[in-house]
Amino acid sequence: MRVLIAPDKFAGTLTAVEAAEAMAEGWRRRSPGDQLDLAPMSDGGPGFVGVLHTALGGDLEVVTVPGPHGEPTPATLLLVDQTAYVESAQACGIELTGGEGVEVASTVGVGRLVEVAVEAGARTVVVGLGGSGTNDGGAGLLHALGATADGRLDAGPLRLSDVTGVDLGPARERVAGVRLVAASDVDVPLTGLFGATKSFGPQKGVAEERIALLDGLLEQLAVATDRRLSLEKGAGAAGGLGFALMLLGAERRPGIDLVSEAVDLPGRAAAADVVLTGEGAFDFSSRSGKVPYGVAQVAAEALRPCVALAGQVLVGSREMRALGVEAAYSLVELVGEERALGDPAGALAELAERVARTWSRE
Repeated sequence: MRVLIAPDKFAGTLTAVEAAEAMAEGWRRRSPGDQLDLAPMSDGGPGFVGVLHTALGGDLEVVTVPGPHGEPTPATLLLVDQTAYVESAQACGIELTGGEGVEVASTVGVGRLVEVAVEAGARTVVVGLGGSGTNDGGAGLLHALGATADGRLDAGPLRLSDVTGVDLGPARERVAGVRLVAASDVDVPLTGLFGATKSFGPQKGVAEERIALLDGLLEQLAVATDRRLSLEKGAGAAGGLGFALMLLGAERRPGIDLVSEAVDLPGRAAAADVVLTGEGAFDFSSRSGKVPYGVAQVAAEALRPCVALAGQVLVGSREMRALGVEAAYSLVELVGEERALGDPAGALAELAERVARTWSRE
């Protein structure tokens, strides 16, 4: 039997590569004769560069950039021919902020990564958006690439209160002739009821009573640059990094689609008998550009069943099938939360072994 294993990361515990290997280990225990094809996935968030390096090869360049609070932070750039891949979470991720200081956290480091990619000769720069701990509308990125304003762009959203005009000319000149791609797993606008601050601010540490203030500051940035673009889907991705990239001419693409193409997921799904995917929490928000939904759609097009293994399964059977998944299995239900967090690889392997008893023909 041919099994395609295409999980996302299990946030906080396993990378996508580690999750795929754990699932493969468990499946082999039960069905050693099955042929396993490992295709770790990403939607543009943490693990984006690692997944693409595993699939495409290329050269990794480690760069030190300013972190969200200005601290020197190592980040990795992937160069494949004349295309560079950048993972914004490495420079401004919530793992770097710990969910604190979002009001003064900046995306300067992401801009620096884009600058290094251009200096290295990249003609296309793909920026994976997701997992950010920032909410500055991408002002820091614009500053790093040369944009100027009548206030500070590099000190987080609070300092945007002084900004009434922005000169994007130097930044646009810096990336002239370079194709920018924003790889995003969310389609929210920059501001408003469904914008970046309201949708994702609380998980980054924004207090409820501060949401309106920070949203208003991003609105001020939009008025100073291009309010029409701020309303576009994906402008609110990564705390507004999507908006900043759009201001520089970037096209937006769902991260899962980009990675699927890079690893030839459709071709590999067609060659499989069953497709496994997974993530930390499988819920209905997975439909919003997340890996399990994207993998399930590819499996459906190939007329192959898709099975999800997750830390937690938070949908019923009806919602699960609406997401294109035949069956979903919970790590926490099998081994308990303590073991799932304490030994995630071992627990996931055990779950995969159980799943193989049902789905393998061996």
